[in-house]
Amino acid sequence: MARPFRPYAVTRAGPNDHLGVLLSTYATSAILAAAEGHEGEGGFHTPSIADFFPSGILFEGTIFQIDRIWIIRIVATLVLLSVFVIAARRAKVVPGRFQAGVEYLLDFVRVQIGEEILGKENARRFVPMLTTIFLTILAFNVTSVIPGLNLAGTSRIGVPLLLALWVFVTYWAVGIRKHGLGGYLKANLFPPGVPWPIYFILTPIELLQLVIIRPGSLAVRLVANMVAGHIMLVLCFAATQFFLIDSAGSGLMAFGVLTLPAGIFVTLFELLVAFLQAYIFALLAAVYINMSLEEGH
Repeated sequence: MARPFRPYAVTRAGPNDHLGVLLSTYATSAILAAAEGHEGEGGFHTPSIADFFPSGILFEGTIFQIDRIWIIRIVATLVLLSVFVIAARRAKVVPGRFQAGVEYLLDFVRVQIGEEILGKENARRFVPMLTTIFLTILAFNVTSVIPGLNLAGTSRIGVPLLLALWVFVTYWAVGIRKHGLGGYLKANLFPPGVPWPIYFILTPIELLQLVIIRPGSLAVRLVANMVAGHIMLVLCFAATQFFLIDSAGSGLMAFGVLTLPAGIFVTLFELLVAFLQAYIFALLAAVYINMSLEEGH
């Protein structure tokens, strides 16, 4: 049961609670003051959604606009391709560390995602697709913590939506090929064992899930996580710069001792999130394909 809001709760708190409230209030006020007072003067940089829509470098204002995120995606793609070209050319019967690392990623997708969800027979058909999805998202996500790039290639909806549509077309095509259009729609929109009046409510929901919710949730989940991660990183390190450098010699420097470790922790956490989001996207893609293949769905 939620506790009711009490305006006098702070006055009844202990000494430690008073100190925490004062420090939090002071730090928040300092950050807000810095954001207002130093705007445009190299002071505290407040993260915003505008960070994900940088100005164009070439062809600005056209559908061919090249901006920072576009370049980040190209760099990540070139690095990813280079890694696999080098690994293929230097492949040995007894792999070294580099080759073993690449093979581990490939085996991880094949075994832990493909074969685990689809089974060995069906996985063989879809492992190339699942591997491409996993490695592309992983490479684009990791750019969020690389100095000089500092933005995830998946932090705008374009690439995640394109990959989600690929999954959408695949599980529809697989289901129709397996069961026929009528059988696929019947299995998904009219699940057996449900009283017929319930279909008036259930069928539109199932159709919405099949057409919009599944691909939409794949794309939105990925974008939302990478946007949130970037904002947390910028907030921690911008606050650290303000407290330790811009406010050098003042009492605010003490807060930098807190924001710097927080920034390092968020960076490591962002690496974990980069891997998890790639894994979750590929895993759900395999789950949706498997649902289209199953006889009873």
